[in-house]
Amino acid sequence: MALGPRLDIRQSQSLVMTPQLQQAIKLLALSNLEIEAFVAGELEKNPLLESGGGDDGPPAPDGIDQMVETPVLPAETGGADDLIAQGLGAADGPLDVDHGADSFIDDGPGDRMAEAHGASGGGKDALSGSYAEDAPDFDSFAAPDIGLQEHLMGQARAALTAMDLLIATQLIGQISEAGYLEANLLQTAHGLGLPLSDVERVLGVIHSFDPTGVGARSLSECLALQAKEADRYDPCMARLLANLDLLAKGALPQLRRICGVDEEDMADMIAELRGYDPKPGLQFAHDRAAPVTPDLFVRPTREGWGIEINSATLPRVLVNRSYYVELASGPQDKTAKAWLADCLASANWLVKALDQRQKTIIKVASEIVRTQEAFFQQGVAHLKPLTLRAVADTIGMHESTVSRVTSNKYLSCPRGLYELKYFFTSGVASSGGDGGSVSAEAVKSHIKALIGAEDPQAILSDDTLVDLLRAKGMDIARRTVAKYREALGIGSSVQRRRQKALKGKAA
Repeated sequence: MALGPRLDIRQSQSLVMTPQLQQAIKLLALSNLEIEAFVAGELEKNPLLESGGGDDGPPAPDGIDQMVETPVLPAETGGADDLIAQGLGAADGPLDVDHGADSFIDDGPGDRMAEAHGASGGGKDALSGSYAEDAPDFDSFAAPDIGLQEHLMGQARAALTAMDLLIATQLIGQISEAGYLEANLLQTAHGLGLPLSDVERVLGVIHSFDPTGVGARSLSECLALQAKEADRYDPCMARLLANLDLLAKGALPQLRRICGVDEEDMADMIAELRGYDPKPGLQFAHDRAAPVTPDLFVRPTREGWGIEINSATLPRVLVNRSYYVELASGPQDKTAKAWLADCLASANWLVKALDQRQKTIIKVASEIVRTQEAFFQQGVAHLKPLTLRAVADTIGMHESTVSRVTSNKYLSCPRGLYELKYFFTSGVASSGGDGGSVSAEAVKSHIKALIGAEDPQAILSDDTLVDLLRAKGMDIARRTVAKYREALGIGSSVQRRRQKALKGKAA
């Protein structure tokens, strides 16, 4: 065997992911709003791309054709999964799209409703629910939100001066969002070089600020401050607040002996406590939940269920071929010609990828709606077990493609707004012996309904819930019932019995 260097020729197969294919796969996982941001970036980079959002632009100059949308050419190769499997990532073909399918609605009833509403002079979009651009934005008139610490500092500046204001600033800065003081008074006094009595005196002033109960160091102190404000802080209430752990356990006889009151007085005291705010600072929490915009609309029709892409949030991209012709006809060097060809190829691919993305989403959503039709008709109790693999096998896609399509996308239907991932749930075996299964979400729905309808004098234990569920055809273990109950935020039978007993006393 020779030990010197030599040249060998080897043939091997490798998986190649072209930038265009990577971009198309990335687009599948984006929501409509994320697509809008992505397209905005592409419009800035590529001069051949134009936004086709409106038809009110100025007329085209003479001799230059209007922009036309690039048609999607049928490809002889398969979808993205086939391209990857065959190592043909560079092929300019569709991504798992059946061009013969007629499920994609270009001009659905939603579009016709929007057009009709616009023609009648309505100012609100029937699809997106947003007001027209010329309508007033009432959110802009809203007063700016004021945080808890800013609210407290305004009161501190009006009530305190000099060193006391400095102490208050230190204490207010350590008050949590719920309104509780998380500082150690002794350490704060040492840090400021002041006596502890001065810090405690300023904290007493903060306790008088609005909202009542702010600056408390414990739940007992927070409720005590509110009781003093309501002139209900007597020795009996003080003893009750000092033994809130017994109240949580439902030990009412022991509490009555400690407080020295009868059942009627104890019921009044508990009712008074229920009217207090255990987290007064949350009144100034201004974190607004961002509204979720649906990517799909599902509605009943005479032929079944109609599925439509929310076109109000989906940008329409056009390729300005007239501008390309104008640039290509001018003097160019080799670099400029290569750059222009690259821009045209990138623009064509983006338009095609967006079109394929819509059709792929419609195809996946159609299979979800077909499988979960009982849910759309009768509710969550009839939700069926469903997996990504089951949908992928039915529509001839890869499981990862279905996962990308259902990520960060929401579906709006007559029953509400749901994430597409919501319809994929595990199954619980049926007790009928027919090999069927019931969705875990349906089981949770039954558990919630059974507990919500239970008699306060006959609280249902987990074992009883197991028997009731089996009578409904759901073969489920007691530990599974407990897990689902805790996931729903429902306490055990002992906790529910105590809660309902306290409610009965306070009623």
